[in-house]
Parts: sequence; C-alpha cells; structure tokens
Amino acid sequence: MFKTNEYFDGKVKSIAFATPEGPATMGVMSAGEYEFGTSTVEHITVISGIMVIQLPDELEWKSYKPFEMFIVPKDKKFKLRISSDAAYLCLYL
Repeated sequence: MFKTNEYFDGKVKSIAFATPEGPATMGVMSAGEYEFGTSTVEHITVISGIMVIQLPDELEWKSYKPFEMFIVPKDKKFKLRISSDAAYLCLYL
C-alpha cells in the first residue's frame, strides 16, 4: 500500500512504497530551501531538475543533476536548495 507525505506547506510531497532493496519514496520539491533529518541511511537519486545539497558536517554545497546520487548517513541533517521543480527517489537502507 502507498503512503503519501507532505512537508513544508505542501512544497515537498512524496509517495512511500516498498522495493526489493527496502522502503523507498518518490517525491517532488518546488523551489525553496529545505532541511531534512534522517533516521536511516538515505540513498537519494535526482530524477529531474537540479538539487544543491549541503551534506552533514560539510561546509561546501554540491549540485546534483538527474541520475546522480548522494548518500546521507543515519541520524543526520542535510540542507537542500532547489531553484525549480525537482524530483527524486530515496531508498532507506
């Protein structure tokens, strides 16, 4: 069964589902700046658009484009800057 999630006054929406690798979400984000926390290791692949990410414990921001992935450790916070609508796939491992 699918579960929908909504964050930041509807500017970030996702649908949770199961994969052979484990739980996942497919989501979209509108332009803005966001900060998320993790409870598991998250493998995030950009599907559409560009995501500019500041990973935990790093000062530098890095851009990720479609089909590029970044990994966020468990129990950490990370920041995102989105200049136009973007989509992603997140695997929780």
